[in-house]
Formats: sequence, structure tokens, C-alpha cells
Amino acid sequence: MIEEILPPRVVAVDTRGERLDIELFPEERAALGQAVEKRRREFVTARACAREALARLGLPASPIATGERGEPRWPAGVVGSITHCAGYRGCALARSEELLGVGIDAEPNGPLPAGLLNDVARERERALLARLALVEPSIHWDRLLFCAKEAVYKVWFPLARRWLGFEDALLELDPPAPGTRSGSLRARLLVPGPVVEEKPLTALSGRWLARDGLLFAAIALTRVPR
Repeated sequence: MIEEILPPRVVAVDTRGERLDIELFPEERAALGQAVEKRRREFVTARACAREALARLGLPASPIATGERGEPRWPAGVVGSITHCAGYRGCALARSEELLGVGIDAEPNGPLPAGLLNDVARERERALLARLALVEPSIHWDRLLFCAKEAVYKVWFPLARRWLGFEDALLELDPPAPGTRSGSLRARLLVPGPVVEEKPLTALSGRWLARDGLLFAAIALTRVPR
């Protein structure tokens, strides 16, 4: 599903079920450690999706361990992102010669837990969410904002190698286009960003989708043509 909001240069593989038919590499088993069964199933299924995505890029299966903040450590020449939530696992990959970064996130289309919105949204964003709820009340816009900020972070961290809080990005979400359940998103970074292709990174843009009880956000940071 998430491929609908990603550019063609990104390979996306996702599933609503579980894929437990792969053997983990030693590095992956070390990263998983003594995780509980639920976490183990998420981890293995996400790695299965990642291996299929690598194959579609024409690349061999490689160990995908985790970094200092739990981020996937992709093989050289690859950028990508993994996401999982109840009933969904997905991976999106691209060659680094074509894209600078990819960030995806999936969330259930339900409200954020009570008390969390003020931690996630700035005042201007909360006003936007109220307006969007009047346009399309079937979408839980507070959860979609959270989803979009997670996608922003997943692009940010591999480039900046430092934390980005919810309050450090100001999001705009467009309402769905007529007859659709998708729209665009834009993020303005409120802290100094990493230098990317000789310019500081100040903003990111992408797409969102609401489908089958789930919310998706995806950002693909493209290289400047030379």
C-alpha cells in the first residue's frame, strides 16, 4: 500500500501478516537479543520485507542490524526505512546514488493516547488539526501528524546523526484531494539541519495516505540533478 505515496525509484515491500520464513544473520540475532515474542515477530517480518526489497533493487541479502537509536543499518549504497504497527509491516529502500534518504511510518487510524497531543504538536499544528477534522472527520489527524513526524525523523537521523524532537519540526498536512484518501505533507525544520549537497537541510516534503484502517506517511529526499 505504501508504494502509492512513494516515487518509482523507491522499492516498497509490505505485508498485513507475518513473514517468519527467513533465517536471521548473526548480526541481526545479536540486535534482536532476548526480545519478547511480539518484538521478535515484528523484527523478523520487517527483515523479510527488507530482503525482498534488496532483491528487487538487484542486491544480495545482507544483515540489517540496528544502530545507536534502533535505526536499521543498511548496506553501503542503500537508504531506506522500516515501519511496523498492529497488523502492518513495511520497508522502503532506494539506491543512495538516486535518493538521499527515505522515511516511512504507519499507524492505526485511531486517536493518540490521551495527553500525548501537546507533546507532539505545536499550537499552530493543533489549530490545523482542528480545521482538518471538520473537512474529513474519519481521519484521526492527531495520529497522522504523529505518523508524519516519525517519517521526518527517519529521514533526518541518518543525515544529521542527532536527535530531532517533535517540537523541532513544524508540519503542514493538506486535506485529501477530492475523491481520494491521500494528500501531501510538508515539514519545516526549526533547528539547524545537516548540510546536504552543500546546503543546510531546512525542509522536507512527502505524502500521506489513509487506507484500510491505517495511516501512512512517506518522505523521499531526492538528489539535485547535475
